[in-house]
Amino acid sequence: MDSHRLAAVAAAWADADPDERTAAEVRALLSKQDWKALEDRFGASLEFGTAGLRGVLGGGTNRMNRAVVRRTSAGLARYLKTHVPDVGTRGVVVGRDGRRMSLEFAQETASVLAAAGIPAHVFTDVSPTPVTAFALTALDAAAAVMVTASHNPPEYNGYKVYWGNGAQIVPPHDHGIADAIDSIGAARDVPLLAEAEARAKGLWRDVPASLEQAYLDAILALRCRKETGDLSIVYTAMHGVGGRWVVEALRQAGFTRVTPVPEQQAPDGAFPTVRFPNPEEKGAMDLSTALAQQVAADVVLANDPDADRLAVMARDEAGALRMLTGNEVGVLLGHYLLTQQRVDKPLVITTIVSSAQLKAIAAAKGARFEETLTGFKWIANKAMDLQPEGYRFVMGYEEALGYTVGELVRDKDGVGSALVAAEMAAWCKARGTTLLGYLEEIQREHGLFVASQFNATLPGTSGAAQIRAVMENFRTRPIAAIGAQVIEAALDYEARARVASGVTTELLLPRSNVLAWELAGGHRVTLRPSGTEPKVKVYFEWREQLSAGEAIAGARARAASSLAALEAAFLALARERGLP
Repeated sequence: MDSHRLAAVAAAWADADPDERTAAEVRALLSKQDWKALEDRFGASLEFGTAGLRGVLGGGTNRMNRAVVRRTSAGLARYLKTHVPDVGTRGVVVGRDGRRMSLEFAQETASVLAAAGIPAHVFTDVSPTPVTAFALTALDAAAAVMVTASHNPPEYNGYKVYWGNGAQIVPPHDHGIADAIDSIGAARDVPLLAEAEARAKGLWRDVPASLEQAYLDAILALRCRKETGDLSIVYTAMHGVGGRWVVEALRQAGFTRVTPVPEQQAPDGAFPTVRFPNPEEKGAMDLSTALAQQVAADVVLANDPDADRLAVMARDEAGALRMLTGNEVGVLLGHYLLTQQRVDKPLVITTIVSSAQLKAIAAAKGARFEETLTGFKWIANKAMDLQPEGYRFVMGYEEALGYTVGELVRDKDGVGSALVAAEMAAWCKARGTTLLGYLEEIQREHGLFVASQFNATLPGTSGAAQIRAVMENFRTRPIAAIGAQVIEAALDYEARARVASGVTTELLLPRSNVLAWELAGGHRVTLRPSGTEPKVKVYFEWREQLSAGEAIAGARARAASSLAALEAAFLALARERGLP
């Protein structure tokens, strides 16, 4: 966009911005003629998709701000009134986390919905994302909005939309809502109903206080054995909104040795002790680890800021604390629930970038296994699709620390999963082992799968173009091998095609910008852009065969070496195709 056009677009946006702070921000850039910054803010717009919206806070169409939230809420209201005839009686749940501007964005959302004649069921305080999803079905609402940017850095916020079935939106609703948003005029012209007037008209309603205990009762019922033992737990909320909920759930379950990390227990959108409030990031678990050593904790449980994810640390055979990967926690939960529950026609689901080990376990335990695209919306909808056939959804997970147990919450649930993980750890301790000891039992029975991930962060419009170029280069310049590993099949989820030995078969999943390569021996590599962050991600998995009686440490070392060689070989190919 040339500078004259850019200046006109930015000035018009600032004039229509209902927030003087972000309007002033844009006008200051115009005064300085900072065309690079303005191009980043106005050269693109945040795209509404199945993950809703997520972006850096600030003024502009490519930022999260009140103007964007106001127009998005108006588009959502228009779409709901067209497609959900009883939305005017059922209403929409509005939840929020503790990030900067989350309160303001939630208030904007409720005011726009109320002005459109749609009741807003508003949480009076911050709440975990899974509790908002639970409230949607508990209140029989038509949809829900959760204001959150999950585990993104503090400068981010977002807007997540759920459909009336309790799951995040999937096509065609995402496209329909996006089209409705595009039809909305300037943000200043969007009708609003002030809270006091909306309350008087019954269009702004508090989520009932009784819902908290209803949710806690429901997750307490997810436990298999109701064991607590003398398990010692350190817990961190990572400055997020899960702290009060997890501590109370563990207390009601009977866990008496729970020590929260005090510096991180209260919600704080500045995240003062961590740069990236994600348990997977380097340094994020330092305070938890130090406290666990101090109190000799058996396990550490950690949520991300909106408490939809869960991280777990456990003691190894030498007594040292080790972080379990998302795949390892998912495999542990899957095996535990499949063996400790009695369920007819059990169903477990994971994603195409998660470990294939759950598939091996499900086959051995007589459970149905399904694989979906990345994102819990797909897991939840697949589980619902199979309900009429009598399948009982036991659990689902994705490798990015996301799990849900049972059919209670149709999204990731870091609170309910924390409770079941604690029970599982107590059961292990009662058997004289640890979670890592239990994992070794599973691996000896079902095989050793090891995984790694590479992420390249490419922010801004130029980064988005670079990500597109990498994906296109792999499509136009196909590969036949990755290092010494022969490719048995190449999968393009955008084309919905799997090519093996020159034969093409159709992939039955929805279209998605993902490429994958299946290798001889059960190994695989998957490449995709992130749906919520300016990243391109590569997932590697190596399947290692254990010899009878072999020490697992030796097999792990061998697998880690092979995995590292696979990763290095693929990244060399990727850099030839534009990956930094």
